[in-house]
Amino acid sequence: SATLAANQGLYNGFLVAGLFWGLWLGDAGYGVKVFFLLCVIIAGLYGAATASRKILYVQAAPAALALGALFFNI
Repeated sequence: SATLAANQGLYNGFLVAGLFWGLWLGDAGYGVKVFFLLCVIIAGLYGAATASRKILYVQAAPAALALGALFFNI
């Protein structure tokens, strides 16, 4: 259980680092931001299918909203 939690924490850390990298790059980081937001959405969909439907609303939905805002340049 502790190993799984550590793995999940490391995974989430890499996703956050990737999203901050995309933000740091500004307009040049558009593709980086899209890639990492898609990773979060896919992980949320997988978590919702295998663990708890709540993950869909807590993880995947906010990432989908962020991706939509990125696409529409909001």
